[in-house]
Amino acid sequence: MPIPIDKTVSPFVIPNIRLFIAFKVLFNSRFYYPVFTILFLDFGLTVAQFAILNAVWAATIVLAEVPSGALADIIGRKRLLVFATFTMIVEIGIISFVPKVSPSVIFIVFLVNRILSGLAEAAASGADEAIAYDSLVAEGNPDQWGRVLEILMRFQSIGFIVAMSIGAAVYDPNLLEKICRFFGLAMTFSQETTMRFPLYLTFILAILACITTLKMKDPDTDSSSPNAKPKQARQAFALTLQAGLWIFKTPFALSVILFGMLFDGLIRMVITLSSQYYRMIELPESTFGLIGSLVAMLGLVIPKIAKKITKISSPHHALWLTAGLTITGLAFMNLFWPYTGLIPALITFSAMYFTGFFVSFYINQITSSDQRATVLSFKGLAYNISYGVLGIFYALVLKIKKQSIQSEDIENIVFMDTFSWFPLTFIAWFLLLLVIYFFWLKKSSSS
Repeated sequence: MPIPIDKTVSPFVIPNIRLFIAFKVLFNSRFYYPVFTILFLDFGLTVAQFAILNAVWAATIVLAEVPSGALADIIGRKRLLVFATFTMIVEIGIISFVPKVSPSVIFIVFLVNRILSGLAEAAASGADEAIAYDSLVAEGNPDQWGRVLEILMRFQSIGFIVAMSIGAAVYDPNLLEKICRFFGLAMTFSQETTMRFPLYLTFILAILACITTLKMKDPDTDSSSPNAKPKQARQAFALTLQAGLWIFKTPFALSVILFGMLFDGLIRMVITLSSQYYRMIELPESTFGLIGSLVAMLGLVIPKIAKKITKISSPHHALWLTAGLTITGLAFMNLFWPYTGLIPALITFSAMYFTGFFVSFYINQITSSDQRATVLSFKGLAYNISYGVLGIFYALVLKIKKQSIQSEDIENIVFMDTFSWFPLTFIAWFLLLLVIYFFWLKKSSSS
């Protein structure tokens, strides 16, 4: 007879839950994030090449996202996570130790890095949450998933704060020399040496992440499910189609993904441009790393609030709260208040944390185990398509606006003049989704 499961037991006694949190922190806390752009440029790449590389990265994720989720449901989530972390080791390793030779060789190495990075992101997306949630179902109480997300976001915020602070510090040769002099050490550093230090630290994290995934175990799923029979790789397409049709036929799941797609894509685009916004509100560049850590600290507080909201309120309340924070933050950011403009930026970024919690909570709650990784991969696919499309449209808006302005300070003027595009786009897209949701819900209830 099966051993009864104690539903009151803490979810953190389950090994896969602890390993899941460790994996997420190690996989995402990358020390080169605070110097991401200038790191590529210091290796000798141009701004145009940097843009091309990121386009390749996004395209790789879009192409691999859903197939990787289906593959996770077929061959096992652990195998795909091990593949993701092993790929991370390779992609970080090749740029950590590549010699600065000809620019063409550097570009090819970084191109391979971006492709591998996209594959690793796609492989991890969906499989990580699926293995954790299924472990909670098999060995604990799935109602405690909100608690798991709360603790996960706290640890991720701590990891991000550490990575932002240390990554920016070890990249600066002058700061390292000052620290050495403070401890009585006469050491000198060059930028060519220190620019690799964040990569070395991230490489260590990649190895630790791989070790973490090797310790995971695929949980047992319900064998009575019609989809629980052994699957072969050729079934990937059928499983992907099945999950896609399920999302399309389930108004709540479709709406959660579509609204999450809106919030994530738009806010992530604003975050990408945040350093330029900080300059416009007259914040010194030396504070950017501290601001990044401050934003990460929101993750220590917001998950607890979000978990309470899911317990006492309906998903509609969660939607309106997130929408209210987003439109308020974007609208007041558009005013570009000197210094105090940081406050609406923090409000906007807080909506990102609420979005991450709510989408994960509700999608995992309604999705069956046999297709969970695939459905989560559809979510990741939607997010990256949203981010990519918004980026293309915003680039077109910038180009059109530049043609009508003649000024030496054209970049800053264009940025301020076009920022209103973000709140206006959010309002238009949000209203459109509301109409689609209520139409779909009405159609579903009448059929």
